[in-house]
Amino acid sequence: MDIYEEVVKLQQAGHKGALATIVKVRGSIPSFKSAKMLVRDDGSIAGTIGGGCVEAEVWQAAREVMTQEKPRTLTFDLNQDPKYDTGLVCGGALEIFIEPVLPSPWLYLFGAGHVSYEVYKAARNAGFDVIVADDREIYANAERFPEARQVIAEDFDKALANLAPSESSYIVIATRGHRDDMRVLRWAVQTPARYIGMIGSKHKAIAVYRQLTGEGLKAELFDRVHSPIGLDIGAITPEEIAVAVLAELIAVRRRAERTLPHMSWFHTGRHRAPEAQQAAEVAAESVCEFHENLS
Repeated sequence: MDIYEEVVKLQQAGHKGALATIVKVRGSIPSFKSAKMLVRDDGSIAGTIGGGCVEAEVWQAAREVMTQEKPRTLTFDLNQDPKYDTGLVCGGALEIFIEPVLPSPWLYLFGAGHVSYEVYKAARNAGFDVIVADDREIYANAERFPEARQVIAEDFDKALANLAPSESSYIVIATRGHRDDMRVLRWAVQTPARYIGMIGSKHKAIAVYRQLTGEGLKAELFDRVHSPIGLDIGAITPEEIAVAVLAELIAVRRRAERTLPHMSWFHTGRHRAPEAQQAAEVAAESVCEFHENLS
C-alpha cells in the first residue's frame, strides 16, 4: 500500500487524517526509521510503525492531532518503560512525528462582482479551491473565473439546492443585494461550514439577523457568522477588501490564537444603553455600504 496515495485519496474525499512517521531511532526497535502509519478520521489505519502498545498510543495521539490540527512529536524509550515490554521490545528508543492531514479547503463564493473577483484571485493564490455562484451569467462564467473548481450561473435557490459544504468549507456571501445575501445566509447557517462571512454593515447584519430569527431560525446559528466580513484594516478598494477577507479566512484555517470578530457582538451589544447600541450599529455603516455597492 502506498501511504502517499492513501493520503491523496483521503484529501480528495474531503476527510481528515494524521500521518505518523518514525523520524529518529536509537538502538534496536521493532520497525525502522521513516516507517509511516496513516490514521483516518474514521479510526482506520494504513501502514504500520511496528504494532504493539507504541502503535496504540500513537493512534490515540493521532486522533487528537486531527482535532487540534497541530503536529506533535512523541518519544518512546522501549528499554526503560515496562509497559512497552510485550515480548517484541528490542531495547531501543524512537521518536515519532505526527502531522495532520487536512482536505483542501473549498471556498463557496456567492456573488461574482468586483469584490468577489478579487477574493477569488487571492483565495486561489492561498490554496483554496473556489466555487463561484451568481445569477448573472455575464459575471459568473469560466472566462472571468478560469481557475475556479466550478462556476454556477443560475438562480441562487437552485444553486443552493445542489451544494453541500463540509466541515472544511468556507462560505463568503457578497451578492449584489440584501435579498440575495439573506437567502444565502439562511442556507449557510444550517450547513456545517467552518467559516461563514457576509459583506455589509452591522446595521444590515442586525436587520438580516432579526428577519431570519423571526422566521424561526435559532439565534445561536448566527454566533459564528462574520459580518461585517474580514479583518478591520481600513480596506476601501475591492483589492484591499479581498486582503481583509482572505486574512480572516487564513486565520480560521490556521486556527489563529486571537479571537476573531463575528456576530456574537450582537448578543453582547444588546446589554448596552440604547443610545450606545445605536451608535455602535451605525458607526461603520457608510464604509460598509460602499463596499456592498462594489459587489
